[in-house]
Amino acid sequence: MAMTLEPTPLDFTTDEGFGHRARIGLIVLETDHTVEAETRQIDVDGVAWYHSRIPMEPEVTPTTLTDMEARLPVAAGLLPTEFDFDAIGFGCTSAATLIGEDGVTSAIQSAHPEMACTNPISAAVLAFQTLGASRIAVVTPYTADVTAPVAEYFSNAGLDVSAVGSFLESSDHVVAKISPESIAAGVRTIAAAGECDAVFISCTSLRTFSIIDDLEAEIGMPVVSSNLALTWQLLRLAGINDHLPNLGTLLRT
Repeated sequence: MAMTLEPTPLDFTTDEGFGHRARIGLIVLETDHTVEAETRQIDVDGVAWYHSRIPMEPEVTPTTLTDMEARLPVAAGLLPTEFDFDAIGFGCTSAATLIGEDGVTSAIQSAHPEMACTNPISAAVLAFQTLGASRIAVVTPYTADVTAPVAEYFSNAGLDVSAVGSFLESSDHVVAKISPESIAAGVRTIAAAGECDAVFISCTSLRTFSIIDDLEAEIGMPVVSSNLALTWQLLRLAGINDHLPNLGTLLRT
C-alpha cells in the first residue's frame, strides 16, 4: 500500500518580484509580430513589460482598425489590476489615429481607472515636441486610406508634414516581414523628398530598432518609430527616465 507523504512546511519570505521599479502593460494586436520582440530590447533594470493581445483581422483597413475600439476594454481587462501597473499602452498607431486618443484612454481606463495611458501616435507627437522637431516626413506600410489619417493627425497637432511615403501593404503578416533594409531605404527617400527636422516610421509591426542609430547618423536628424515613441512615453509615464544607448536620439532624451 502506497504511503501518502505529508509535505514539510517550509518558511519563505517575499520581495517585490519582477518590475520593482515599474510594471508596464501593453495591448498588442493579435496580428503583430514585432512590438513584443522590440520591447524585450528595452533592457532597464527593475522594469517589467506585460502584454495582452486584442483580436484583429490580418487586413489593415479603416473598418478593421476602428472595430477594435469595442474590444479594447476586454483586452485591457486581461492585464490584471493586481499587478499595480504604472502605465498601459495600446500598440497600434493606425487604430489609435482613427479611434482617437480619448477613445483609447477611455477604453483602457474602463478596466484600469485613472491609469496613465498612451498610444504610438500620441506618443510620437509628444516625442517630436520634446525633440524640437516641427517639420516631419512620414513613412508608413499602409494603404493610402489608412496612411492619410496618420499624416492628417500630425498636421492637426501642429506639425508640418513635408513628405509621406508608403509600402502600400494591407496585410499585417507581410508588413512584419518587410526588411529593415527596405525600411531604411524608404526613410532615406522620404527624408530627401522634402525639408524636414525628423522622420516618423509608423506601425508597430515594422522592425526598426536595429536601424535607428545608423539612420540618424546618416541623414543627420532624429528618426522616431511607433515602437520607439510608445516605449519612450510608457517609460516616462512610469517614472523611468533612464537614458538608453543604441536606440536613437529619443531614448537618450
